[in-house]
Amino acid sequence: MFTAPRPVPASDFFVGQSCVSHQLIDDALVRGYADLTGDHNKIHVDDAFAKNTKFGRRIAHGGILFGMISKMLGEQMPGLGTVYLSQLVNFHAPVFIDDTVTLVATITALLPKHVAKITTIITKQTGEIVADGVSTVKLPGWLTPA
Repeated sequence: MFTAPRPVPASDFFVGQSCVSHQLIDDALVRGYADLTGDHNKIHVDDAFAKNTKFGRRIAHGGILFGMISKMLGEQMPGLGTVYLSQLVNFHAPVFIDDTVTLVATITALLPKHVAKITTIITKQTGEIVADGVSTVKLPGWLTPA
């Protein structure tokens, strides 16, 4: 039987703590996201249409990048028990099919009541920043008595 890990106490987190994850943005991921959300905008799923746009090819949904952030916050850092309070994301460049993106999340502030500010920067394999922002979360320690 699988036993989920226990939430990490809020006192174990520190400013400057960071986590990194990588994701290949392939055709299956983009089409799966389109099916999940119902967002079948041709710029994401139609090669012929996308070829005639300023991008020249299909681009990934921005929501896929949101999903990467959510996954990291909920499963890696801070991890089990984390609750999203808000997310600011700025998109700077398109992510194309078969790009590999890297997410770096860094705790930049620890606030009262188990709240943390976490900066998020997403780059693609070229090093170009495609998105950045700030997540505000309730750290896992709020779930358990002090």
